[in-house]
Amino acid sequence: MTVTVRPATPADAGLIHQFILDLAEYEKLLDTVQATPADTAAALFGDKARAFADIAEIDGQPVGFALWFYNYSTFVGRHGIYLEDLFVRPSARGSGAGKALLANLAKRCVDEGLGRLEWTVLDWNAPSIAFYDSLGAAAMDEWIIRRLTGEALRKLAGV
Repeated sequence: MTVTVRPATPADAGLIHQFILDLAEYEKLLDTVQATPADTAAALFGDKARAFADIAEIDGQPVGFALWFYNYSTFVGRHGIYLEDLFVRPSARGSGAGKALLANLAKRCVDEGLGRLEWTVLDWNAPSIAFYDSLGAAAMDEWIIRRLTGEALRKLAGV
């Protein structure tokens, strides 16, 4: 069994969208997904694409993905990578696919002189937290994520 990671191509847009749905189902958030396959394709491969994805394969079969984008730290003074989604099909968990996806992003950070690789994890997701801890990822418990969406976003925007 060989795990490989490759950059996603436009032909992967449908697969990536299905991975997003599978992840949302695992996280008990399927009812919140608004993105369509066309949205996913445009975000990753359209004229104004600002997000990227990598696909993990085992013996040539897709088993997971990482969806990410560049961010910037004013304190570090360098860009970094924010990992929006990481998902490995349940049947492939423990194969090294998740670690390979993260190692690929870590290598990108080092090769590009980026300051950090960061992501969030749901507080109830003990298997993922244990996995991230095993890699040496630090929990940023003092930070609380805040989010504006929907009506609150429109209200602040004045529209």
